[in-house]
Amino acid sequence: MIIVKTPLRISFFGGGTDFPEFFSAHGGAVLGTAIDKYIYHTISHVPSWLFNHKIRFAYRKVEFANNLEEIEHIPFRETLRHCGIFENIEVNLASDLPAFSGLGSSSSFTVGLIKGLNAFSGKHINQHELAKQAIYIERELLKEAVGVQDQIFASYGGLNLMHFSSKSNFSVERVALSSQRLEELDSSLMLFFTGMTRKAQDVESKKIANISRINKNLKKMLVLVERAHATLTSNDSLSVFGSLLHETWMEKRELDLGVTGPEIDLLYQKGIQAGALGGKLLGAGGGGFMLFFVPPERQKRVSEALAGYNRVQFSINAPGSSIIHG
Repeated sequence: MIIVKTPLRISFFGGGTDFPEFFSAHGGAVLGTAIDKYIYHTISHVPSWLFNHKIRFAYRKVEFANNLEEIEHIPFRETLRHCGIFENIEVNLASDLPAFSGLGSSSSFTVGLIKGLNAFSGKHINQHELAKQAIYIERELLKEAVGVQDQIFASYGGLNLMHFSSKSNFSVERVALSSQRLEELDSSLMLFFTGMTRKAQDVESKKIANISRINKNLKKMLVLVERAHATLTSNDSLSVFGSLLHETWMEKRELDLGVTGPEIDLLYQKGIQAGALGGKLLGAGGGGFMLFFVPPERQKRVSEALAGYNRVQFSINAPGSSIIHG
């Protein structure tokens, strides 16, 4: 049995500039981190001659199939096809957090599956190739309205500054921080679940369709990436980082009407009034998780103000997709 552990991610700055429709003309960059919440794949050989199926996939439902065309889960089916596996396999899926919640779970699923299928076939795949293949499957084979940051975070892990020039050409720079600075950042972040989930591409496809209209906002968000990176790697107070998160959230709100709504705005307002210096809704928008930057001494007040929402404890700078058994 092979077990693969693949991290979810938090994007601090630059989300939206990782769409080829934008960065091919203007460049793109994202500052963010993999977190210690994971998607797990277990992959086993199935002796199909002993069963009445050749493929088994268990997620929120269980599928049995004798060929790829019988599989309902399209990303699973097409990733199997891409990796050249057609029978004698069982895959089980588990996750620490809900899907469709702004943490890049769809790409973590694809990355972890590719990683596991390569191991199942006796092959090694490096981080760069792993990310490239996940981008290809999601963007080209599945025609999904997604950017390219999530696949890279899932593959590489870490706290990174990424730059994009094409779908296959990107750079990943680890953000070099002292252990003290890293701990200060880690301890200043709070994550709350809005209770709403949504498919990212339902929101992202609208942004892509209106890319010319939102270019101005995305360019401002791109500038904030470099400012935030400069803040992190300097001796400046990290409170500046929190204020920049507020700025990028104000720009993100303008990308599409589906990004936010009255309940999300109220949650954010409560967090700020209770002491958060800034924050943003993660992922495409419309639901999922809200991130706040809150100095530790103010976090009790924020927790009390948001008592109606579930807080998720997490740590940043998690490792990328890895084989933990097999």
